[in-house]
Amino acid sequence: MEPDRTTEARLLDVQAELQALEPIFHGPKWGSDRATLEAMTDSDFWEVGASGSRYSREHVFEVLRSRTATEDEASWEAREFFCQELAPANYLLTYTLHQGHRVTRRATLWRRVSERWQVVYHQGTPVAGSNIGGA
Repeated sequence: MEPDRTTEARLLDVQAELQALEPIFHGPKWGSDRATLEAMTDSDFWEVGASGSRYSREHVFEVLRSRTATEDEASWEAREFFCQELAPANYLLTYTLHQGHRVTRRATLWRRVSERWQVVYHQGTPVAGSNIGGA
């Protein structure tokens, strides 16, 4: 029933670069200053949260400014990465994020702009039966 989620060999280097940036917006690698957030997100960025709510780039920035990294984030485990090229310089990276008892499937649309990556879109979907408390 599951689709084949084996990344093509030609995309393994891209996958490795993007995998190092995930999970997005969590932990010290993202920072919380506006300049860093603007550089890492496309001007049209938006997100669908685990609740199903849509969030604008500005709303995500506000949440990130008020959030501090938690010790729990250090124990999160992202796995089952899969990368596919959607168009030149545009890639979909999917993975499963284990946050203790909470498990979500994540999808991030990344765009290569010059020599850096920008997030265009992100979505988190809870896996049925996992603890979906929290954001």
